[in-house]
Amino acid sequence: MAGLQHGGGVPAVPVSPPLKDELDIVIPTIRNLDFLEMWRPFFQAYHLIIVQDGDPTKTIRVPEGFDYELYNRNDINRILGPKASCISFKDSACRCFGFMVSKKKYIFTIDDDCFVAKNPTGEDINALAQHIENLLTPSTPFFFNTLYDPYRKGADFVRGYPFSMREGAPTAISHGLWLNIPDYDAPTQLGTLFPMCGMNLGFNRELIGPAMYFGLMGDGQPIGRYDDMWAGWCCKVICDHLGLGVKTGLPYIFHSKASNPFVNLRKEYKGIYWQEDIIPFFQSVVLPKECTTVQACYIELSKLVKEKLGPIDPYFSKLSEAMVTWIESWDELNPRKGSEAPGKVAIPAPAKASVVNGTPAKK
Repeated sequence: MAGLQHGGGVPAVPVSPPLKDELDIVIPTIRNLDFLEMWRPFFQAYHLIIVQDGDPTKTIRVPEGFDYELYNRNDINRILGPKASCISFKDSACRCFGFMVSKKKYIFTIDDDCFVAKNPTGEDINALAQHIENLLTPSTPFFFNTLYDPYRKGADFVRGYPFSMREGAPTAISHGLWLNIPDYDAPTQLGTLFPMCGMNLGFNRELIGPAMYFGLMGDGQPIGRYDDMWAGWCCKVICDHLGLGVKTGLPYIFHSKASNPFVNLRKEYKGIYWQEDIIPFFQSVVLPKECTTVQACYIELSKLVKEKLGPIDPYFSKLSEAMVTWIESWDELNPRKGSEAPGKVAIPAPAKASVVNGTPAKK
């Protein structure tokens, strides 16, 4: 919703929300999106990309007044063809299809069981606005600042912080947290991995989008619910290599878990076992200096996944192949500027689900 800017004796002037035309909100879901009512003051001005998981014949209800498009599994299969195999089914990892079809510079993604949190004074926290602030200000990956974020209001660089590094690095990822986490985490340092969660996440699609792949999870796979962490480990390694920044901490949201913990454990147990090998793998990855684009870094990383993790389980070889398919699909739907490579395609509208402001789009 547009705010109002007041001046002495001057009529109020509508203020456009930040990045209104440069940011998409991506939501994976299997249920009606009533949760959007709580977010309406913060989200209604933005375009939503909804990725429906599970049964494509089920009707997903979206509250009136939102500008959105909705893709189900039939749309994914129609748009990507055989390459649709790289998009997970019956797992929130399906959200990365929304990242691929977006044409905006920035993405904010949130789960449908996340709600507006309140600050200590009882005011609603506009998590989206805080993500935007994170993404539009630099990060400090090369030297640790002992205050939370030197670019936030009320903070600054501490004594001893090198002046030559105070310009910082471009921020590629803003990773928000949720209530019941005991403290704030500082902007992540170079070489430090972290367990990224996709429920409250913003990123610069132009800087890191091709690496924001949530892997092969869910139906037909031996693992689930490691999708966001996998994407986070891949992205962090590539951000470090390319000199891009990652912030994790603010903003907070309220997470009201909708999934069953016993079902979740069944999905996660192999990941809990495998992560003892996965994390050392990512900690040891060194990408060649010749890899100067996110795509090149990701393809190189896929080769290392097959070589180093493939012997642990055949799943990782399959995942490596899906990583390559993901990049091929990304480049087909998002041809690089000046590229004359074949495979340039326009993104078709969803077959039945394209909706604007609650009204089905004309076919």
